[in-house]
Amino acid sequence: MTENYDYLFIGHATADLTEEGRRLGGTVSYGARTVHAFGKRVALLTSAATNEPLLDELRPFADVRSLPAEATSTFENIYDASGKRKQYIRSVAAKISADDIPAEWLSIPLVHLAPLTDEVDPQIAHQFKDATVLLTLQGWLRRWDADGLVHFKRWFDADVLRSIDIVVYSEEDIVEAPDLEQAFAEHVEHLIITRAEKGGTYYHNGEAVDYDTPQVEVVHATGAGDIFAAAVLTCLPMFDGDMLKSIRVAARLGAISVTRFALDGTPSPEEVQQAIAEVE
Repeated sequence: MTENYDYLFIGHATADLTEEGRRLGGTVSYGARTVHAFGKRVALLTSAATNEPLLDELRPFADVRSLPAEATSTFENIYDASGKRKQYIRSVAAKISADDIPAEWLSIPLVHLAPLTDEVDPQIAHQFKDATVLLTLQGWLRRWDADGLVHFKRWFDADVLRSIDIVVYSEEDIVEAPDLEQAFAEHVEHLIITRAEKGGTYYHNGEAVDYDTPQVEVVHATGAGDIFAAAVLTCLPMFDGDMLKSIRVAARLGAISVTRFALDGTPSPEEVQQAIAEVE
């Protein structure tokens, strides 16, 4: 009997190089733990090095299917004396195409395209005719040079966007192309731009509404946007499509996440229920 899943992630789980060694990262890693905390069943299509041990940390939270690759997508952040970050991609796993999606997963109702290294074929968006499809955009906005240093890459495809219901990105993702905000707002029904402690902006069919986020002391901001996006999509059917309620829950969980370090910032089931109760 085939498992009935609630939520599908497509994108690379990553190895993040830190002073403490290799750590599991990536949108799918933060997101899967978040959706699992809502009590939902998660499927995850990724790619990593054969027998990558970091994937074992994901298996309690999702049915993980990994396309074999020579290496796991690996990121390293290097900070200069002023605190400015340079991001490097040290290795990249295999690309993910529509043919890689298990047929039984094409009917999953919530689909999250989570590219980090331009690994997700944009045409995948057209495969999910009956799902609500969310894109966290950042991985389609990256290119890197021979040294692995990450640079901005412009991406906009009106045809692909017709098959995507929700686009989420950080204002930092398009700082080099601010005109993209209006372009996306005109081409997707739901656009959410996160602005860290300033909250963010939600566009519905081009009409903008700003939202707030709880103010907290930041310990570690990595993953907050991933948690936010996954919570938005998970909440939507729970709130009968009420996006503003979903954003309020997600903003609370995102704020909680930055008070803890890395994957420890993903919410507990109790924190999820409290956030839901606060907006109902």
